[in-house]
Amino acid sequence: MTNPQHGYAERYETYAPAMPVPYVRASLGARFVAYLLDIVFIFGFTALLATAIAVLGVVTFGFGWTLFAILPASGILYSALTVGGARQSTLGMRMMGLRVVAPESGRPVDVITAAVHALLFYLAISTFLLWCLDILFGLVRSDRRLGHDLLLGLAVVRP
Repeated sequence: MTNPQHGYAERYETYAPAMPVPYVRASLGARFVAYLLDIVFIFGFTALLATAIAVLGVVTFGFGWTLFAILPASGILYSALTVGGARQSTLGMRMMGLRVVAPESGRPVDVITAAVHALLFYLAISTFLLWCLDILFGLVRSDRRLGHDLLLGLAVVRP
């Protein structure tokens, strides 16, 4: 039995503050530069993936070439593997010192949430009106979270 004199944090080990102290919200400028760097990395990842699929197609007498259908989603796959991984950031984000976390707990993002986050981001930048709306959220909010961050309950932070 727990002592009723103790507060919530002492009774429950899963308690986490609203935003852990070592985190600072990422600036929109750092996120933009990270995105520009990620474009280069996604291009390299796509080229590597296309080469691997081409070789696999030759080895499997053409059956492997059906995997070329996943190339348009290589940016989402790249983000899912990197943001959903142990370091919680894409290569561009790492270079800028950024991470993607759940803002309430600071916990890592799983692979599926990272993929959906990337999908919403690419959907937003593919349409001018959605992109403007997404950026507008970041400009008017003090925590600089964009629209697709808010939809999934994520935050990009500088640890």
